[in-house]
Amino acid sequence: MAEPCTSVPTVRNSDLAIEFKYHYTAGGIKIAEILPGGDLISGPDDILDLMAEARYNGSGTMIIHDESLNPDFFDLKTKVAGEILQKFSNYRMQLAIVGDFSVYKSRSLKDFIRESNRTRTIHFVGTIDEALSKLDR
Repeated sequence: MAEPCTSVPTVRNSDLAIEFKYHYTAGGIKIAEILPGGDLISGPDDILDLMAEARYNGSGTMIIHDESLNPDFFDLKTKVAGEILQKFSNYRMQLAIVGDFSVYKSRSLKDFIRESNRTRTIHFVGTIDEALSKLDR
């Protein structure tokens, strides 16, 4: 199981204030977790800044809690989810999104989550432990 790293740097760029926590897995992978409670991630520009911060700190994987994402992310008509998740695919960075996705009633969102979970890049999971397990590959 992953052991958390003690350092928790705060990222502040433009209008975004986010805290990271870093985990080390048994396999030696460093995973960046965006802690809930900061500013909401609203689009691809926000996520690119956070991805750059994680990479700068030696992490090629990231965990985001669903409550850290702007609610538009979960409305597929806005295309925010597709734009954000495409960045992870383009930059070959794995992502786990942690949350209770049963609260969303949209069939298309459920299909989107199921299809994303079939990839090796994006994982929608229920717990941090599940996220660490999926990303420790």
